[in-house]
Amino acid sequence: MKRRALLLSAAALPLLPATTQASETWGQAQDYPGGWGSPPNWAGHKTLRVGNYSGGYEKMFPWHTIAAPAHASPLRVDLRDDLSYRWGLFSKTAPEYLKGSPVTGLLIARQGVILAEHYQFDRQPQMRLTSWSIAKSITSLLLGICLDRGLIRSLDDTAQSYVPELQGTLHGGITLRNLANMSSGAAILHDRDNPQIYPKAFLRKNSDLELTIKDWNLSEGPQGARYNYNELCPLTVGMVIRRVTGKTLAAFCQEALWQPMGAEADASWLTDSKDREYNCIGFAARLRDWARLGQMVAQNGAMEGRQVVSARWINECASWSDKDAQVRHGTAMNGMGYKCFFWHPKADGAWMMMNGHHGQRVLIDRKTQTVMVQTAVDSEGPWQREFFELFAAATRLT
Repeated sequence: MKRRALLLSAAALPLLPATTQASETWGQAQDYPGGWGSPPNWAGHKTLRVGNYSGGYEKMFPWHTIAAPAHASPLRVDLRDDLSYRWGLFSKTAPEYLKGSPVTGLLIARQGVILAEHYQFDRQPQMRLTSWSIAKSITSLLLGICLDRGLIRSLDDTAQSYVPELQGTLHGGITLRNLANMSSGAAILHDRDNPQIYPKAFLRKNSDLELTIKDWNLSEGPQGARYNYNELCPLTVGMVIRRVTGKTLAAFCQEALWQPMGAEADASWLTDSKDREYNCIGFAARLRDWARLGQMVAQNGAMEGRQVVSARWINECASWSDKDAQVRHGTAMNGMGYKCFFWHPKADGAWMMMNGHHGQRVLIDRKTQTVMVQTAVDSEGPWQREFFELFAAATRLT
């Protein structure tokens, strides 16, 4: 009886009412405000996250616009009422998943058809929702386009080959492959050192991400030997992309990715004080455009008959050679794999995930071309385990 009671208790955990969470934790009583809060903390105050993650940051930081094209690629709506998954002893639906989670938006689509779309905490479809580290995967797609166009010769070239002022610095001598695989060999710990990196590279009025990269020269071992997630790797790749294209990342993204993909609305990208995109985070878009981005990846880089990113690059991001041994499935965080700023929950690369802080995710099944987009305001709690169960159920829909 005790075991049965424990199982029932565990299964009931995700059903904590979201209305209680919203009113007591997420700022519903204040109409979901944004801003720095008191004491000033740009990401820490839970009552400000809903507001900040859906437009508030654009009032706090400089940012660039990524303009949508005149015509969006189609997304047909065919909502399904037969999507359910097992959780503990119970069968649950997508709306029930939301009720016990700090999720602001959830969308499931397959091959251009929306199967489920839900919003919470008074968020609306027309709102731009912040991605956090999903921006790293966008950086990956832009890197792939640079390779496709011959602007970058090889993934195994060093950053300083394209940005001469990085000559003699630690990150200048790292290959683009090892940067994209979070394997620079730099002596850096994500949680320990972000309080130092973020003010210098992004938060202060005189922030300078390039100077921050140049000044970080402590090494703990050879490049390519160990996976070590950190913000300086994608920021260095961003420097290379800006240099080889001669454009801001936002301008290049608009011309090479956002418009060819057929986005329905403008996106935004936060910058440092020098007008350079802080491309490890800071990209915001509508939920449906996040779904379009996932659809394009699921379709091996193609959208509406147009090859936006080469299939070769998508396959590169979903496979491992001897040069990538340190990031194979089972070696990265939480036992997953990693490759070129994409996460891999499955060893065969069939599931590709763009993953961001506080539960921002775009999960892609390449076999069925199913995409699930989630935006959220926290990453704590048992609801995280349900995310993959819900997605697996969606891939089984016929």
